[in-house]
Amino acid sequence: MTDLSFIALGIAEPLRRALAAEGYTQPTPIQARAIPALLNGQDLLGLAQTGTGKTAAFALPLLQRLCVGHELRKAKSTRALILAPTRELAIQIGDSIRAYGRFLHLRHAVIVGGVSQGPQIKALAAGLDILVATPGRLLDHAEQGNVRLDAASVLVLDEADRMLDMGFIRDIRRIVAKLPRERQSMLFSATMPADVEQLAHSILHQPVRIDVSPSQRAAANIDHRVFHVATQEKRALLAGILMEPSFERVLVFTRTKHVANRVAGHLADAGICAEAIHGNKSQGARQRALERFRCGEARVLVATDIAARGLDIDNVSHVINFDLPNEPESYIHRIGRTARAGASGVAISFCDRSEAMFLKQIETLIRAPLTVVGGARPAPSIRATGPSRQPDRHRNNNRRNAQPLASW
Repeated sequence: MTDLSFIALGIAEPLRRALAAEGYTQPTPIQARAIPALLNGQDLLGLAQTGTGKTAAFALPLLQRLCVGHELRKAKSTRALILAPTRELAIQIGDSIRAYGRFLHLRHAVIVGGVSQGPQIKALAAGLDILVATPGRLLDHAEQGNVRLDAASVLVLDEADRMLDMGFIRDIRRIVAKLPRERQSMLFSATMPADVEQLAHSILHQPVRIDVSPSQRAAANIDHRVFHVATQEKRALLAGILMEPSFERVLVFTRTKHVANRVAGHLADAGICAEAIHGNKSQGARQRALERFRCGEARVLVATDIAARGLDIDNVSHVINFDLPNEPESYIHRIGRTARAGASGVAISFCDRSEAMFLKQIETLIRAPLTVVGGARPAPSIRATGPSRQPDRHRNNNRRNAQPLASW
């Protein structure tokens, strides 16, 4: 938080009243820096991880801009467009727009795949102030003539690096080509690889660049632990540790959809209420799983990396990497689901022999070894590393740091 107030940032009274109803009294650092620039009409490039308040950073000035004046909505058009990589994030942004704009007379809709187009076509037909959409479904509607984008004076790209990872770059360029050249644009990303930098350069005009990414690659209030275990023993180990009462709300990550289903089923057989969420699930099934997890009906949510970013789920006590990600940056995003809003959290990783190099890459990224709580660190296998390497110099230290299960 900052010493500034939303009044000092120039946020209008109806929006401040909505923020107070949500319990927000002071802006976060990205809000304090982004809101004045956006209210001034500038383009913006924001580098910020999830959980930093970036949705409000772009939503508040957007809502304020749209409620000034009496511009009429046009049928099948929208005055502002927000693009998000996943259905869940799009729906979450839509919920925030509704909450912040509750005292305004603006109309918004969320357009995502996996659900019937009928209600979406009806919402688009009347014209919108704000459209939140995933790229693929938006292009479907555009090609069918259900929506026009030539009246959108504001463009927001959220989680741009994730969109590029998911292969949406061509869709994004096709969408941008349908927008008016004179517009305000903003792009937010947790990381800034070269392809995101190029995308930003192509769609932003003299943007203000804001970087509020933490100096540490992982939050300091997360306890990082690893359990060295054979692949075939992972499911039994997971069911065993979930019997511990301290595991109150647990997010489990797997590498594939198939494994997510199998793990959730295994936990159900062990009497542990668990839901699975991944890209093959229908939108309705995914939302039901998330809601059951949020309200506590399901203590465990087993997910692929679809849930690693953008989802705002309160009070996740533990994140468990059933499979280690093969990209170390994904580890940062996964464990970022716990220890939010100043709370502490625990991240536990299961590492089999084939994942030893992935573990080494993660430890290099976070600049610290994970505390070994079980098993012994093996040498990386040929499949994980290619040519043989020298023995890990931290091996003996990690063995000495091993902790019994009762200490979890």
